[in-house]
Amino acid sequence: MEILPILATLRRHKITAALLILQIALTCAIVCNAVFLITQRLQRMDMPSGIAERELLHLELADIGRATDEKARTAEDLAALRQVPGVTDVASVNQVPFGNSSNNSGIKLDPQQKLPTLNMTTYFGENLIQTFGLQLVAGRLLQPEDYRDFDAVVRAAQAGDLKQLPSTIVITQALAERLWPGQNPLGKQIYLGSEVPLQVVGVVKGLVRPSIWDDSMAQYSGMLPVRVFNSQFAIRTAPGDRERVLQAAIAALKKTDPHRVVINKHLMSDMRRDFFREDRAMATLLAGVCVALLVVTALGIVGLGSFWVAQRRRQIGVRRALGATRGNILHYFQTENFLLATLGIALGMALAYGINLFLMHHYELPRLPAIYLPVGAIALWLIGQAAVLGPALRAAAVPPVVATRSV
Repeated sequence: MEILPILATLRRHKITAALLILQIALTCAIVCNAVFLITQRLQRMDMPSGIAERELLHLELADIGRATDEKARTAEDLAALRQVPGVTDVASVNQVPFGNSSNNSGIKLDPQQKLPTLNMTTYFGENLIQTFGLQLVAGRLLQPEDYRDFDAVVRAAQAGDLKQLPSTIVITQALAERLWPGQNPLGKQIYLGSEVPLQVVGVVKGLVRPSIWDDSMAQYSGMLPVRVFNSQFAIRTAPGDRERVLQAAIAALKKTDPHRVVINKHLMSDMRRDFFREDRAMATLLAGVCVALLVVTALGIVGLGSFWVAQRRRQIGVRRALGATRGNILHYFQTENFLLATLGIALGMALAYGINLFLMHHYELPRLPAIYLPVGAIALWLIGQAAVLGPALRAAAVPPVVATRSV
């Protein structure tokens, strides 16, 4: 099949061909970037938390009219929760993963630094590491002698008594690699602010932050040996017992005080789902846009192909009368569509790159990987060939006798 006759025919339909090329180009550019954004969202939604999500519950209550002895109250609550059948671990905590409320601290490697090296989230709570089900990869867990009561820490900080402040910390592997690339983090020191030195005694595989505003820092977490006395609990149980244990835990706490009000009660897996609701909605929306654009482009190719078949029936009949086979006619229309699609895809790749540069500049998105461009091109070529097949088959079915009919 020679290309020149096809190009000559297209030159007689410049506007129609240009519109189809532009439609394919816009579809290519938008779909490539949209699929990339969908992939980014799916990867974000699938980020590891480091915790035993399918075994954890989160429970938070408000106390009305209780005594002011928070330490005794929390000890009573923890004892009641440990008596609930199915509870394997429980901890009073200051925050939980995917909770959207984050306690963060700037940390330094040198107390003389003017600016923090980075920002990490700080988890408090005795038995927190065991309750969360974190995986220790180096060093040791926090021991009872490491812990300090939260109110004592506050008083010591106000008085400047560093000896009464925590001196150890367990951090995540991601944080350790960021602070000391390729080095053993055990025994090294970090500083909260400029005065509080903390020695790294353990490293866990991962622990996601409660609130994630930068995915690159999602695992920058540290666990300080600080006991907190409040009514926010992380509870660990068997996966199949979570609903029953959650209701039983609420009943056990209300038994100690009927006036308690439940503020939050979640399965941890539900907290993850709710945390990424917006990401899921955006991925769904972008997927819908991609499907709509591809369908509209396919319909445009079908419509244009059908129009050209109707316009060229006599020309097709003449070619059939001169010996062209049905396969020749079919090949002609598919080649014509392939050329238009190729021009549109080439323009679309340039547009896709330009759109990505705009998104990188204004929304701090990463660069579009090159692999998305050939994959998008192949997809559009296949869709284009499938869409033109119907009109091409109708063209191939035009009988030679059409050439003898008067116009």
